[in-house]
Amino acid sequence: MIKEVNELVETMDSMKRTIRSFLDISQAVAREENFDRLLPMLLTETLFAADADAGVLYLIDNKSLIPAALKRKDGIKLTVSLPQLPLDSVGSLLMAALRDGKPQAGELHSSDVDAAGLAGIATMVDAHYGLAVPLLNRHKQLLGAIMLMRQTPTEDEQISFVAALSSSAASSLETRELIKAQKELFEAFIQLIAGAIDAKSPYTGGHCTRVPELTKMLAKAACDDKSKIFDGFSLTDQEVEAVHIASWLHDCGKIITPEYVVDKSTKLETIYDRIHEVRTRFEVLKRDAEIAYLKSLAGGEDKSAASIRLATELEQLDSDFAFIASCNEGGEFMAPEKLERLNKIASRSWLRTLDDRIGISHEEKERKSLSPVPILPVVEPLLANKPEHLFSRSKKEQMPQDNKWGFRMMPPELLYNKGEIYNLSVTRGTLSEEERYKINEHTIQTFIMLSELPFPKHLRQVPEIACGHHEKMDGSGYPKGLTKDEIGPVARMMVISDIFEALTAVDRPYKKGKTLTEAIKIMSFMKKDHHIDPDLFDLFLRSGVYLEYARKFMKPEQIDEVNIKEYLSRDEA
Repeated sequence: MIKEVNELVETMDSMKRTIRSFLDISQAVAREENFDRLLPMLLTETLFAADADAGVLYLIDNKSLIPAALKRKDGIKLTVSLPQLPLDSVGSLLMAALRDGKPQAGELHSSDVDAAGLAGIATMVDAHYGLAVPLLNRHKQLLGAIMLMRQTPTEDEQISFVAALSSSAASSLETRELIKAQKELFEAFIQLIAGAIDAKSPYTGGHCTRVPELTKMLAKAACDDKSKIFDGFSLTDQEVEAVHIASWLHDCGKIITPEYVVDKSTKLETIYDRIHEVRTRFEVLKRDAEIAYLKSLAGGEDKSAASIRLATELEQLDSDFAFIASCNEGGEFMAPEKLERLNKIASRSWLRTLDDRIGISHEEKERKSLSPVPILPVVEPLLANKPEHLFSRSKKEQMPQDNKWGFRMMPPELLYNKGEIYNLSVTRGTLSEEERYKINEHTIQTFIMLSELPFPKHLRQVPEIACGHHEKMDGSGYPKGLTKDEIGPVARMMVISDIFEALTAVDRPYKKGKTLTEAIKIMSFMKKDHHIDPDLFDLFLRSGVYLEYARKFMKPEQIDEVNIKEYLSRDEA
């Protein structure tokens, strides 16, 4: 009786150890989130459970088994190159396991070894026996297989344990494979959106590709830096993933910005350049002058005096149009005397005889209905700000001061103002106040769009990081007007990346890419004005990130010698 009780105790202890071992292995496998690390772990645990000397884990791809992990019992990763195995020629042992859907043990015949290309490994570990384990999902579909090699035959208890373990491993493999596929799909969508934004405008080509690269370079430099400032800075794999996604999507709001606003190269440009309309009016005035000249001759006026008057008027019209055309280019500052001349020219009149309310869209008709219908012919100013030039802002496009997102960038009263005098009076550049807001609004739209996505917990900071690349350390940036302490470190890195990429980009048709010295000098002024983080800018220079980026993305002629000591803070220099 005592002997039977003792045997029962020993059996119970053995069962307890087996269950504990099974649970420990299952938990270890389930905890691993990285798919590429999961595969060697699955193989290692199966090797341990089967007390095997070496093994190969295969994944199914169409009608072939692809080697994904190869290890020895001592944990050493083998670097032997193995062939893909067509499912119809995997060797008799593995073929039986795949056919029956359960582990198969037996001698390793030369045909099995040769089919799988395992001759070198079998010799290395002196293996004469094999255990083939199919990996099936819940629907009994093949995910892969494990081929184990042993010096001695596999016991039935070990086969049963490996069968149970393989079922659990296959479930983990299926789950991680699904997660990996979802991540790959999400990554493809991210790059699709970024590519669409870059393709939308020739002025931003490649921007959404380069900014993530530079941001990750700077983030890595901060992690590697041992100075007191960055000593506590580090990023987990999940945080690196958040940086990656946020930097790729930092301009996703631009997808709703009208192309003609992003690409506006002259002041009167909308979908087309309205300078052509203005030119036609000048042509009409010149024809009117010539008609008046001919009428005066027909009325008996002295030809010499009439000719002088005509030549003077035509010369003045040519000069006035040339001035309007130069204003339209937006290359020079509009000084008060220029604005005065602009308004004087605009007050000239011309005669319109055709109805301007036919052949137009219903929306434009609605805007024109805000003013009374004139009786034709009608005398109109040469340039004008008309009621139909004003585009009201709908309720949807309003931004209350107490908005739930915390945006402090309040929109102008109008959505657009296409008034001719109004646009030609823009003092710097080509964009009106409304158009400037529309471009800057991409940060707002980026945050709103990304906030609508159901990010997992470790990616919840993506919207904040992505929309912060136009904030300034002194609080004068947008869209939230945050100060340095309110902006996360990664968002501050993206501020530097966004600026440096824009300054050095060579694919912008409207400007030439700056050299390293030129770009860094400009950014040093931004540092002094508290627009960028001084510590991160010093790290950007001191770590050599600027040069690493330049060698990868800039033209050789842009990469000149930079004396970074001139731009470092005193304690850094």
